Amino acid sequence: VQLQASGGGLVQPGGSLRLSCAASGFTLVDFAIGWSRQAPGKEREGILCISNTGRVTYYTGSVKGRFTVSRDNAESTAYLQMNDLKPEDTAVYVCERRWHCHSPVHLKGQGTQVTVSS
Repeated sequence: VQLQASGGGLVQPGGSLRLSCAASGFTLVDFAIGWSRQAPGKEREGILCISNTGRVTYYTGSVKGRFTVSRDNAESTAYLQMNDLKPEDTAVYVCERRWHCHSPVHLKGQGTQVTVSS
């Protein structure tokens, strides 16, 4: 049972990236999938979550209008589309499993590094 985030990299300010979260060992449709990030020297910050029915909950307003989340249950993958990236978005991004978007995280995947810099 695991989650694996991928798709990170170096991007210029204003650019876009799409992160993937691949689930294995369980049925993705039964769970909500959230994304969080942790920048150097800062606490982990929850970003958003998509429920098993596709409802999106934002945990922070700083990404609203720029980040969106989606899921493909048949492919057991969730996606985080990040647009108009800013240097302050630089962090390790992690996907997480929850029963619901307001439930505690009970499974975390390995993260992927996103660096926004010119």
